[in-house]
Amino acid sequence: MYAVEAVDIVKTFGEIRALDGVTVRFEPGIVYGFLGPNGAGKTTLIRVLTTLLKPDSGTATVDGINVLEDAVAVRQHIGLAGQYAAVDEYLTGRENIEMVGRLYNLSSSDAKARADEVLERIHLTEAAHRQVRTYSGGMRRRLDLAASMVGKPRVLFLDEPTTGVDPASRLDLWDLIEELVEGGTTLLLTTQYLEEADRLADRIGVIDHGKLIAEGTPDELKDQMGGDVVEIHVHPEDRAAAAAAMARVDGDEPVVEGNSISIPAPDAAQTLTAVVRELDASSVAPKDIALRKPTLNDVFLTLTGHKAEDEVAPVAARARRGGRS
Repeated sequence: MYAVEAVDIVKTFGEIRALDGVTVRFEPGIVYGFLGPNGAGKTTLIRVLTTLLKPDSGTATVDGINVLEDAVAVRQHIGLAGQYAAVDEYLTGRENIEMVGRLYNLSSSDAKARADEVLERIHLTEAAHRQVRTYSGGMRRRLDLAASMVGKPRVLFLDEPTTGVDPASRLDLWDLIEELVEGGTTLLLTTQYLEEADRLADRIGVIDHGKLIAEGTPDELKDQMGGDVVEIHVHPEDRAAAAAAMARVDGDEPVVEGNSISIPAPDAAQTLTAVVRELDASSVAPKDIALRKPTLNDVFLTLTGHKAEDEVAPVAARARRGGRS
């Protein structure tokens, strides 16, 4: 039995096709990461799978239960932490968790006991007596995650759980998510952070413009690049000449991000040598030149033509060979 199975999900909002025939399925006990830019359809799919939104067509099951036919039963098996922390600022951390426990029909004593468990697991016991309005952004996200765990969900949905938090808090949340998975929880995680998907996800689905355009483990997706990558950093005034030189080596336009320019290097040594020669012929002295392994950022640029952090409209970067827009 799949933990989550969605087949040909379509959802439109007026002329916008938010989900365009998305099919995804994965087994229990893993982290499945949905990677895509803002507006790609990630949150819409989460809302369909958590019974908050009905699709125009398609079918979906969570923990073996049909989302459309038995929404109440689905809700008893899942937890959800949305993009924004849904906590009451004027209650304490403990009061927030106890309130959620009562909404799950726990008795007062059981709600208090469950609050103790999840607050300890989420490392907020010492701050549990404080009003949430005194919490940092990272602490609020951890509290929201704690609230999603009150019902002991078999499948947990985290919609961009680290958006807007500082780097240190993001690392803390990653550690907590990994602890949840080690404890047997199945996770569907949406994110637009490449590093987050690379670290946490066992499998990744890349979604853009409402379509699932690639799927696999992080290593499988990186292998689609076909080898290493040559990347150079140049002075702003040399960017155009350097990009032209790199294009002559690759036969295709390079990926340009600020003053960083990169091309695939299926033949690592030969490509690196050719790049050095072309730069020299163009009188370009790079600040730095490196041969490195592909990253998920390279994969995403290749597939979509824009960065994961961009809005749904493509920006200047273009889809490289085999890419889609």
